[in-house]
Amino acid sequence: MAKPLLYCFGESGNAYRAALCMTLCGADYEQRFVDFFNGEARSPEYLANVNPMGEVPVLQRDGKTYTQSAVIMDLISKETGQFIGQTREEELEVLRWTIWDNQKLSGSAGPARFMTNFLPEKLRKVDVGQFLIGRTLAALKVLEKHLEGRDWVAADYPTTADFSCCSYLYYPEEFGFTRADWPNIDRWLSNISELDGWQHPYDLMHRAFPPKAAA
Repeated sequence: MAKPLLYCFGESGNAYRAALCMTLCGADYEQRFVDFFNGEARSPEYLANVNPMGEVPVLQRDGKTYTQSAVIMDLISKETGQFIGQTREEELEVLRWTIWDNQKLSGSAGPARFMTNFLPEKLRKVDVGQFLIGRTLAALKVLEKHLEGRDWVAADYPTTADFSCCSYLYYPEEFGFTRADWPNIDRWLSNISELDGWQHPYDLMHRAFPPKAAA
């Protein structure tokens, strides 16, 4: 039987949270690199056979296709019994922070990082980029305050809410986030990276762009 296949690429924080969850849960799967920056995710073949939304991540297994990182994390974590809320209230808290992240933190950090680093320079809109960075910083303030005296986002132990909220915060590219400026977030990111099996996104997934040479 073929292994589950995760469509992803290293620069995608959305793909990272799904790949990180599957890896930490011990899922036996393979990755399929998506050449996103050369238009593969918008190609007729991809839209017809992989994901009509034109996005990553995508998980294919047993003849079924799952899209959206939150869905993939929910599926894998509940199947393995790991990184899930242990009570109904904790489940709702995981859901609350996952939705918040998608709407506020990653929902702003992802586009800000893309526009600032990966969009061709002639297409970059400075005012839009600054707006997105402003929204990212506002979301980071919420997370920083929430993590005061806490080790994890949604419970007293790691959950998929942590994987969702952290998914853009290990990347080195500029998008308004400087880790040293946020001591509670910095401590929390260290907690996640100390989990057995954790990997940086550029180690966990194949990246589209080679690392820049040191200055």
